[in-house]
Amino acid sequence: MQTVRSIMTPDPACCHASTPLQDVARMMSDRDCGGIPVVDADGKPVGFVTDRDIALRIVAEGKTGGIAADAMSTPCKAINASMTLYDCTNLMELEKIRRVPIVDDDGRVAGIVAVADLARSGRANALDAVVTHVSEPGPKAQ
Repeated sequence: MQTVRSIMTPDPACCHASTPLQDVARMMSDRDCGGIPVVDADGKPVGFVTDRDIALRIVAEGKTGGIAADAMSTPCKAINASMTLYDCTNLMELEKIRRVPIVDDDGRVAGIVAVADLARSGRANALDAVVTHVSEPGPKAQ
């Protein structure tokens, strides 16, 4: 069975909770991505900041500046690089998330799987299922 390691984008940009949001947004622009994992001093994920988080939690509220902790979603849902693609897509569907940090055996961020990675992998059925579930109106599963 195919593991997430085979389709993940390796070595994603990461930030810390104290990283200024302007720097986080610049990372997204530089890496052409819509989300950045927030990691602790050991490189383990503690949150996730998306472009949508910044727009809704900061810009829409009329705030300026801020740090990653002000916009990030927690807890951070992650999956081990050796787990199956099926496990990854199930998590994405259940949690209604478009990006999942991938961790190594020590729990450090090693990659990321996004909807775009599913599209590039040629896994049309997996892509269709994730996009359908993530796009359904309503709150994410608890």
